[in-house]
Amino acid sequence: MSSTNTGSFYWLIKMAWRDGKASGRKLSLFMASIILGIAAVVSIQSFGESLKDNIALQSKAMMGADYKIDLDQAPTPEVLSIIDSLGGAPAREISFTSMAAFPRNGTTRLVQVRGIEGDFPFYGELETRPATAGKTYQQTGGALVDATAMRQFNLSPGDSIKIGKVTLPIAGALTSIPGSNSFFSSVAPPVVIPHHLIEETGLIQTGSRISYDYYFTAAANTDLEQLDEVLDPQLDKLEADLDTHTATSERLGRRYDNFGKFLNLVAFIALLLGCVGIASAINIYIKGKLKSVAILKCLGATKRQSFMIYLLQIAAMGVLGGIIGTIAGLLLQQLFPLLLEGLLPVNIQVSFKLQIIILGILLGLFMAVLFALIPLIGTLYVSPLQALRVQSESNPKKGKAKLAVLAGIFLFILLFSYWLLQNWKYSLAFVLGIVVTFSILAGIATLFMKLIRKNFPAAWGFPARQSLQNLFRPQNQTLTLVLAIGVGTFLISTLYFSKDVLLAQASLDAQKNSPNMILLDVQTEQAKAVTQTIKNSGSPVLNDIPIVTMRIQSIKGRTVNQIREDSTSGINRWVLNHEFRVTYTDSLKNSETLTTGEWIRQVDDTNLIPISISDNFAEDAQVIIGDKISFNVQGVMMNTEVKSMRAVDWSQMEPNFTIVFPRGVLEDAPQFRVITTKVPNDNASAALQQQLVSSFPNISILDLRQIISVVEDLLNKIAWLINFMAFFSIFTGIIVLLGAVRTSKFQRIRESVLLRTIGARSFQILKILALEYFYLGALGTLSGILLSLLSSQLLAWLLFDSVFTPSIFPFLVLFPAITLLVIFIGLTNSISVIKSPPLEVLRKESY
Repeated sequence: MSSTNTGSFYWLIKMAWRDGKASGRKLSLFMASIILGIAAVVSIQSFGESLKDNIALQSKAMMGADYKIDLDQAPTPEVLSIIDSLGGAPAREISFTSMAAFPRNGTTRLVQVRGIEGDFPFYGELETRPATAGKTYQQTGGALVDATAMRQFNLSPGDSIKIGKVTLPIAGALTSIPGSNSFFSSVAPPVVIPHHLIEETGLIQTGSRISYDYYFTAAANTDLEQLDEVLDPQLDKLEADLDTHTATSERLGRRYDNFGKFLNLVAFIALLLGCVGIASAINIYIKGKLKSVAILKCLGATKRQSFMIYLLQIAAMGVLGGIIGTIAGLLLQQLFPLLLEGLLPVNIQVSFKLQIIILGILLGLFMAVLFALIPLIGTLYVSPLQALRVQSESNPKKGKAKLAVLAGIFLFILLFSYWLLQNWKYSLAFVLGIVVTFSILAGIATLFMKLIRKNFPAAWGFPARQSLQNLFRPQNQTLTLVLAIGVGTFLISTLYFSKDVLLAQASLDAQKNSPNMILLDVQTEQAKAVTQTIKNSGSPVLNDIPIVTMRIQSIKGRTVNQIREDSTSGINRWVLNHEFRVTYTDSLKNSETLTTGEWIRQVDDTNLIPISISDNFAEDAQVIIGDKISFNVQGVMMNTEVKSMRAVDWSQMEPNFTIVFPRGVLEDAPQFRVITTKVPNDNASAALQQQLVSSFPNISILDLRQIISVVEDLLNKIAWLINFMAFFSIFTGIIVLLGAVRTSKFQRIRESVLLRTIGARSFQILKILALEYFYLGALGTLSGILLSLLSSQLLAWLLFDSVFTPSIFPFLVLFPAITLLVIFIGLTNSISVIKSPPLEVLRKESY
C-alpha cells in the first residue's frame, strides 16, 4: 500500500470496487427501496415547486384583476370615496346564492348568481360555449350557466333560466370564470348575468348573504404590497377588504403547500422504511465480511482503512440510488396533474428544479450512510484473531459509537422534517410519532420471538417447529419484515379508518331526526306559508329558527377599531369583521352542551343582556364568563354580558350558532328564518323544491344529500392520492422483503441442504418456508392494522372530536392480501433453496 494519502485513497476505492462487484447483487434490492423513497420525496417536492410557480404566474388570471375591494354589505359613502380615489372601478360584481328554476324541464338548482358589469375579467377570460357568449351576454341580457349544470339538466343555449322574478335566455355554457371555487361550484354552480338585472330579481332581502366586489387594474409600476399596507387598514375600519392577486396566490400556495407537506411526510416514511432495509441488509452483509476484515488487518490494513472500504461502497450505492430515484421522481411528477384533477386551482406545467435534483442525490447519500453506520461500526472493532477463530467480543466503545450514530440519525430526521413542515412543534411530534411507531412494531417483533422461544410448542410437527425456530434463528428476518410490512399497513389502514371518521360525521343517516334539507332566507311573513307547504308534501318541519344579523361593536370596553389598531391584540380578526347570524331560544339543542356558567331562558330587562357563546368563539374573542360585549344590531346598540359557554357539535347537519340570546330581546328586530325538514327520497326532494321555488323565489334551499355527495367525492379523490403515496411504503416493504430473502439465500441453501441430507423432503421444506412467511406476514400486517386502530381512535378524539367506528376493509382485504403477498414472494424467491442438491454443501461449492 502506498504511504501517500492519494495512493491510500486510490487503494481504498480499488478495494471497495473489487469487493462491491462480487457483492453488489446482494444489496441491489435494498438500493431499490431507497430509490422508491427518494422518487416519492422528489416527485412531491418538484411538483410542489411547480404548483407554486404556476399559481404565482396565473394569480392575475385566477382573480381576473390586479386587485379588488370586497364587502358583504352595500358600500358606504366612505368606501365609495376610496374607490373614486383609485380612479373608479372599471368592473364590479354583486354575487349571492339563490335557487334557480329551469322552465323547460321543471327542475331547480341552488346556484351562485354573479351579476357583472364592465369588461371583467381583465386577465384570463370567460370560457364559454359558444365562445362569443362571454362577450355578448351583457348586451343581449342573457345568462351564462355552468356547463356541468347544463349537462345535468339537459339544457342548451336558447333555453331559459328563472332567478327570482326574472326569466332570462341562456346565452351559453360557462366552462371557466376567475374567482370560482371548484368545491363551492359543485354545490352551487355559477350563473353569470348582467349587473343591472340583479335588482329586478327581487332577491336582495333581509338576511341575504350578498358580496359586493369592485375590480381594478394597476399600472406597471404599482407596488401592490405597499397599496395593501396603506389601504387595507382604512377599509377594515369600514368593514371592507382589499385583496391583491399576489396575496391571493400566497394564500393558495400555503393551502396546497400544507397538503404537499403531508404527502411529503408519507413519502419520507417510505424512505425511512427503505433505510431500515438498508441497515438490516448491511448488518447481514457485514457479518459475512468480518472474516475478510480480520484477514485485511492481519495483512496490515488499519481499522480505518477496512471501515472506509465498506463505507465507500455504501456511499456509492446511496449516490447511485439518489440519482436513479431523482430521475424516477421527476418522471413521476408528470402523473400528479392527473391524480389531482379537479382539486387544483390552476393548470399545471411541471418543471425541473436544480435544487430538487441536488436534494434527491444528497438525500440518497446521507440516508444510506447514516443507516449503514451502525452495522459498519462493527468493522472497527474486529480483531485479527477472528481470521483464525470465531470470537464474540463486546467493546464499550462500540456501544458509545452506536449511540452517537443513533443521535445523528434522530437529528437528521428532525431537521429534515422541520424543512418539510417549517414548524418545530409539528416536526418533533412527527419524529416522536415515527419513533413510537417503529418502537412498538420492533417491540412486538422482539416480544413475539421471545415468547416463541420461551413457550416453544415441542409437541408440534417437524415443519411447524422448524418454521417457528426460523423466526429467532441467527440472521432472522423477523424484525426487518415486521417493521416494513407493519408501517406500510399502518399508513393505509389509518387512511381508511380516518376517512370513515370524516364520512361518519357527514352521514345523513347518523341520526334518525337529522334534517336533509335546509331552507334559508325565509322572510318572517313567509314562514307560516312555507311550513304549511312542507307539511302538505308529507314531510315534517324539524326546526323553525329565527335569525338576526349583527356585528360586534366592542369587546370588554374596547371598540373594534381600537382592537384592530392594537398589534399586540390576540383577538382573531374574523371576530371583528364577521356579520354574525344570531338566534334566540329558551332551550339547548341536542348538538349543544353547557360547559360553564348559567343558562338564561328569558329576560325582561334589556339594559345588560345575558348571552351564551360557543367555546370556540370564546377562545377566538378571548372572553370569559362575565365579560361585556356590545353588538350593533342593524343600527341599534345592545350591551351584553357572557353568562354561559357551550360546546357545539358543528358536525351535526343542522343550524348551529356561536352566539345565542335569551327570549324577550330580539323578537321585534328585523329577522328572517331558517327552516329544516327531512324528505324521504330524491323524488320527494325534487318535487318539494320545485313547489317552494315556484311560490317563494327568494328562498335558498340546501339539499344536504347533494352536499354530502360532493364531500364524499372530494374525500375519495384525496384518499386515492394518499393511497397512491402509501403504496410507496407498501412497495418499499415488498422490496425489503425481497432483499431480505435474497441476502440470506446462502444460509437458506445450507439449511435446506442439511435438512435434506438428514431426510427432509422438498414438500416439508416448502411447508416450513410457507409457514415462516405466513407468520411474518400475519404478524406484520396485524400489528400495523391494530396500531392504526389506536392512532385513528386518538385522531377521532383529539382532532375530529367524533365517535370512531372502524372500517372492516383493512381486516377483510388488507390483512389476507398482504399476508398472501408475503408468502408468495417468500416462496418464489426460495425455489432455488428447495432445488439445491445435497452434494453442494458437501463439496463446499460457492453460492
